[in-house]
Amino acid sequence: MKRNLFNFLAVVLLLAVVAVSCKPEETPLVVSVTGVTLEPTTLVLTVNVTKALTVTVHPADAANKIVRWTSTDDEIATAHSGNVTAKAPGKAIITVTTDDGSFSAICRVEVTKPHPAEPELIWVEGGKFMMGCTDEECWEDGREVPAHQVTLTGFNIAKNLVTQKQWELVMGSNPSHFKGDNLPVEMVSWQDAQDFIKKLNELTGKEYRLATEAEWEYAARGGNESRGYRYSGSDNINDVAWYKGNAANKTYPVGTKDPNELGIYDMSGNVEEWCNDRFGEYTNESQIDPQGPATGLSRVSRNGSWYDSAKECRVSYRKSMAPGTTSRSQYRGFRLAHP
Repeated sequence: MKRNLFNFLAVVLLLAVVAVSCKPEETPLVVSVTGVTLEPTTLVLTVNVTKALTVTVHPADAANKIVRWTSTDDEIATAHSGNVTAKAPGKAIITVTTDDGSFSAICRVEVTKPHPAEPELIWVEGGKFMMGCTDEECWEDGREVPAHQVTLTGFNIAKNLVTQKQWELVMGSNPSHFKGDNLPVEMVSWQDAQDFIKKLNELTGKEYRLATEAEWEYAARGGNESRGYRYSGSDNINDVAWYKGNAANKTYPVGTKDPNELGIYDMSGNVEEWCNDRFGEYTNESQIDPQGPATGLSRVSRNGSWYDSAKECRVSYRKSMAPGTTSRSQYRGFRLAHP
């Protein structure tokens, strides 16, 4: 009797196991797209400026978030992966459409002609890089180390240094030691650069600024196109820089050496460049869009100049300088950045 009961229970258990193992797998729930939004919905851009749009596919857990980008006039404005680039004066509509074509959103873009003092800008796609010195030429006082990971959002940076002609158009005078319309402006302090930017923004309604130190180095290294060069665009300094070894003790017109991987000129040599940050020592900590220390008396100067050695023209080279009149020098100028 007990044996029969035992056998019966064993059979029941076996059948239960078989039933569970044969149970069909549940099909995962597919969350359908219910809409798409785009921010901002209107843009006013100057020719050559790039601006990133933010697209949101709803709901947040939608299974398919692929979208397509189109423009009503690619000769006025183009859109690639959410980056809108102004090409020529006029108006265009940028449309983002969900993969199945069911939902769309638009951004109305107006492209304006730039003020004569505005720079030609290069879009620098966001990404990650190792900031600081990573080779055997690290500066002896340690100001370039430790190298540390930095993540940056995309931004625009000027193709060239601010020229004396651009400065005169905004400020009405020319402080430079070496004179020439297309020579980089120099003999300007960090505060002088801020005064220029303030007036340029009043003239144009834009938001030009100095690059952060991290943005400057990332752009100098070639951003996501970087080939790991020691100087900005080459391991041969004579290809890309006016420096002590070839400059004959003077500045040169901007853009006369080879550009770097992004098409930016003179990020090694010609003149040093002001950055927006206060100067601070590096740490090992990873950073996202760093802005520099919140307090401090000195500002960051990057790059080497026509007066400096090759070592001082490396992409990781940095200086600490006072922001006021005492730092005006024929070795130092600046370039513009834009959100």
